[in-house]
Amino acid sequence: MQPSRPPGVIPLRPLTLGELLDTAIELLRRNAVALLLAGPAVAAAEQAVLYPLRAAAAITPPGYLPHGRLGGYWLVIAAGFATEAVVIALLGGLAARAAASDLLGEHLPARRLLAPTGSRFGAVAVVALVAGLAVGVCTVVGLVPWVIGYGLVGLAVPTLVIDRYGVGRALLRSARLSVRAGMRAASVRVAGYLAWLAIRAALTLGGPFVLYELFPGQPWLPGAVVAIAVAVNGVAYPALACLDAVLHLETRMRTEGLDIWLARALRPGAAEVGADLPRVLP
Repeated sequence: MQPSRPPGVIPLRPLTLGELLDTAIELLRRNAVALLLAGPAVAAAEQAVLYPLRAAAAITPPGYLPHGRLGGYWLVIAAGFATEAVVIALLGGLAARAAASDLLGEHLPARRLLAPTGSRFGAVAVVALVAGLAVGVCTVVGLVPWVIGYGLVGLAVPTLVIDRYGVGRALLRSARLSVRAGMRAASVRVAGYLAWLAIRAALTLGGPFVLYELFPGQPWLPGAVVAIAVAVNGVAYPALACLDAVLHLETRMRTEGLDIWLARALRPGAAEVGADLPRVLP
C-alpha cells in the first residue's frame, strides 16, 4: 500500500546512482532559496581561509600550479579538501532538514529552514570540524586515503539531524551505513563528488584561463577568479550536501526498511506507528 502523503521529490524506495543524483538536484531546486543563500556564503568563507595558504605557498591563478615547493603545494591541496568537507557538512544540516520534511510530503519555507530552531547547529559544526580534520589528514597521506575518509564521514550530519544521534554516535553510524552493501553509500558519495568536480574544474579553471587570455595583466583578474570559484562552488556544495541527505535516507530504505516503516506509519489509521514520526522529522 502506498503511503498517504503529498508527493515529494524523494521516492520511498531504493534508488540507482543516477536517480540519487537527480533526486539531490530536485531537492536543491525545491529548497533553492535557503540553500543558494547559504552556499555562496560558506563558499566565500572557504576562499577567505584558503587565500593566505595559497599566497604562502606561491600558488597563483589561473592554474594554481606549484612553483617548485611540492610539499607546501600538497598541504594546500589537503587544506582545500578539508575545507570542502567542512562546508558540505555545514550545508548538510540544511539539506537534511529539507530532505526529512520532503520525505513526508512537506516543504519547509526558507525562513523556517534557515531558523536555528531544530537545526542542531552546534552539533553540526562539531561534526563538520571532525569531518574536515579527518578528510584533511587522509589527504595528506594520499588520494586513496582521501577516498576512504571522504566516503565514510558523509552521512554523519544527516544522522545527527534526521536520526537525532549525538555527535560521536552520528560519526560511527555514518561509517557503518557507508560500508553496508559493499560500501555502496561511500562509493556513491565519491562518485557524486567526482561528477561535480569535473563541472567545477571546467568552470573554475576554464573561465579564469579565458579571462587571463583576453585581459592580460589586469589587476582585477585575481578577484574575478575568486568570484568565479564562489559562484560555482556556491551551487556545487549545496548539491553535494543534498546528495548526502538523500543518500542517507536511501541507505536506510535499502538496508533498514525505512520505506516500509514509513508506508505503514503514514497510512490512514496508523496512529500507533505515526506517533514515532519525530524520528524522521527535522
